[in-house]
Amino acid sequence: MPTAPNRRAVAVILLVPLVVTLALWTFAWPAARIAPRDLPVGVAGPASAAQQLEQRFEQRDGAFDVHRFDDEAAARTAIEDRTVYGAVVVTPRGPHLLTASAASPVVSQLLREAVTASVPEDTPVRVTDVVAAPPGDPRGSVLGASMLPLALAGMAGGAVVTLMGLRGARAALTLVASAALVGVAVTAVTHSWLGAITGDWWTEAGAVALTVLAIGSAVAGLATLFGPRGIGLGALLMVLLGNSFSGVSSAPQLLPEPVGAIGQWLPPGAGGSLLRSVAFFDGSAAGGAVLTLSLWTLFGLAAVLFARRAPTPAEPVEPAREPPLTG
Repeated sequence: MPTAPNRRAVAVILLVPLVVTLALWTFAWPAARIAPRDLPVGVAGPASAAQQLEQRFEQRDGAFDVHRFDDEAAARTAIEDRTVYGAVVVTPRGPHLLTASAASPVVSQLLREAVTASVPEDTPVRVTDVVAAPPGDPRGSVLGASMLPLALAGMAGGAVVTLMGLRGARAALTLVASAALVGVAVTAVTHSWLGAITGDWWTEAGAVALTVLAIGSAVAGLATLFGPRGIGLGALLMVLLGNSFSGVSSAPQLLPEPVGAIGQWLPPGAGGSLLRSVAFFDGSAAGGAVLTLSLWTLFGLAAVLFARRAPTPAEPVEPAREPPLTG
């Protein structure tokens, strides 16, 4: 009969390949299946010409969600409000493509290829980047790479608070303070040093802090409810699923369904959308992301403050004391 050490060794041998396979699936599968799925785009111009262009978009079944606009000004406003990723304006001189590389450089390139392929070869296509990515990060690489460190920072904060045995208000204040410092530090690097984000400095710091706080408080809350297993569950949700399903490096509408939608319900995806909105679009379309992050934060902090805390391995459950004997 196998001894306890042998059973643990077998468990490790089986668990490591399982974790690696899960991590490879969550990161590689969405990246390998990037394609437009109900991607919001706009069409503007005279009714007859715009209708023909709209039909060309709709021929790619399920790829684009086409919005009609009266003129170029309305299309530009929709891009700046993050209603659409780009728009095609039909003009007498040919199609005029409006893009927003700050919203997604990948989508901007995809729209260029789609519009160029839909017109005759000798037809020029004018391209205007309405909301351009900053010179410090023209491909959006810094923003895309920032989500994993933020997820790890929140994960570490929640785990450390739990393993140090902090409870109640002290644990909540520690999570808030650490998230605030992370927000300041990350914004100093990405905004002030790298120039990868260009919005209001303190608003960006607040967006980063709220993202880290949502992740950290959720992990601490799960650990409060389920003990050390809650930390593992938090790592699964925030690092593996949350980061790989966030769509920050491309766009949620380019990921396989329902991965893109799930990613926006988790803090890394919501945090990426919020940071992009406040960094480049003056906060447009930020309400949904703020709501998602706030709900995760409230859940975690409420569990930390009010739920009965499950003991960690370092804190064995105290045996119940027997009542004193009476005469």
